Amino acid sequence: MKNKQWVKQMHTITNAEFKKLADYIKENYGINLKEEKISLVTGRLHGILAQNNLNSFSEYYDYVVSDKTGNAAAALINKITTNHTFFMREADHFYFFKERVLPWLKSTVKDKDMRIWSAGCSTGEEPYTLAMIIDEFLGKEKMWWDAKVLATDISSKVLSEAAKGIYSSDKISTLPSYWKLNYFKKMESGEYNLVDRIRNEVIYRKLNLMDKVFPFKRKFHVMFCRNVMIYFDNETKRELVNKFYELTEYGGYLFIGHSESLIREETKYKYIMPAVYRKE
Repeated sequence: MKNKQWVKQMHTITNAEFKKLADYIKENYGINLKEEKISLVTGRLHGILAQNNLNSFSEYYDYVVSDKTGNAAAALINKITTNHTFFMREADHFYFFKERVLPWLKSTVKDKDMRIWSAGCSTGEEPYTLAMIIDEFLGKEKMWWDAKVLATDISSKVLSEAAKGIYSSDKISTLPSYWKLNYFKKMESGEYNLVDRIRNEVIYRKLNLMDKVFPFKRKFHVMFCRNVMIYFDNETKRELVNKFYELTEYGGYLFIGHSESLIREETKYKYIMPAVYRKE
């Protein structure tokens, strides 16, 4: 009976404990956890408490903030963040990228250094889709271009998965048949591995969008930050978009999720189409 009571305690978080944990996550990662997420938080974190023999979420909070290695905070974010994505998600963005953005880049980027950033890349479907579109668009001319895609995420777990470039048949079912033939190799396990020439075109880095300064020396022609800012409050989102704007080349594009929008009076970006903005 004592053991059962202990297990039940591991699944319980007080309002005060939730607020303390939520404040820490918002301050350090920008993610705004509302009270309706209490059950999600307890469900995803109770295993970590058990593994570390912690008897309450107060003990867990102290464990996270006192861990100087950063591993505890990384594990927390890996559990809290939802990395739901798939190939060709919000496909009209990719068609616009191929039909409007790439021709513009090809005609205007004189040094053939195409700078594209996939922020909040999750398990890699978005940046790999961009890499395949670029490969198809440039064709034989690609050898003259530096067209690598920078892909960043706060979660080291999803970055590790993304770098492998391995996906189930269900995951790639939305892709054109000729892409499956040209860009994937079927493995003995039945999964599909991206060919090296595409996998090597994506550079994965861990990055917290709440960092005061981003480690970029040059500005980007294209930024994809889709379905990331839904976790932020308005002030956090506004500050991040302003940072994006400063990092965008003139004429460059910002793509956000269809469930997101920018308040036109609060951004210097020009609205182009749903969830697509441009620096002009």
